[in-house]
Amino acid sequence: MPRSRITTIGFDADDTLWQNETFFRLTQDRFTALLADYADPDHLHDRLLAAERRNLGHYGFGVKGFTLSMIETAIEVTEGRVPTSVIADLMAAGREMLEHPIELLPHARDAVEALANTHRVLLITKGDLLDQERKLAQSGLGDLFHGVEIVSNKTAPVYAQIFARHGDGADRALMVGNSLKSDVIPVIEAGGFGVHVPHGLTWALEQADPPEGHPRFAALPDLGHLHDLVSRMK
Repeated sequence: MPRSRITTIGFDADDTLWQNETFFRLTQDRFTALLADYADPDHLHDRLLAAERRNLGHYGFGVKGFTLSMIETAIEVTEGRVPTSVIADLMAAGREMLEHPIELLPHARDAVEALANTHRVLLITKGDLLDQERKLAQSGLGDLFHGVEIVSNKTAPVYAQIFARHGDGADRALMVGNSLKSDVIPVIEAGGFGVHVPHGLTWALEQADPPEGHPRFAALPDLGHLHDLVSRMK
């Protein structure tokens, strides 16, 4: 990356600072088992993903939308014959996801603490407001951030507004996250720097091709390398 005086650093939350997709996958396996008598796993996964895609505009991102999409898919694949016990199990699975303890990812606390001493650090996440607030409170990281933004979606205009409001504009800002589609590409489009820290699991609707060769893009194996990267950019 070229040298630039970065003053503001944004952190994604889910699957960047703490585990998230792992719990979705476990619940999806439970969903598959509950409907094993009605459809094979691959077909169910395709139908569920299609439901999630078309429901994003109605329910947004997060556990509640995922749970409603599971119920909708269960009704569809069974042609309305899904047992009420299965619906109850899917609702219980959604509640369990909303109550699951936070599991910080390696180097998360150290990375935020180190950069909070020298930069404005922001948490920028999307999803259900109550769930994201709960996870932030349980993470123990809340007091480290100079600002928290929970948005319905992450786009270039959204990042431009956030970094103008909390910092010195997108051109002096860096965003780090596991999603190329949400955390990296739109920040670069807004004029900022995007740092990709991949997670082992990525939701199909968050996948995108990396902007290889772009001067404002970097990829790191984990958050343990972030402080050194930022230091080299001064």
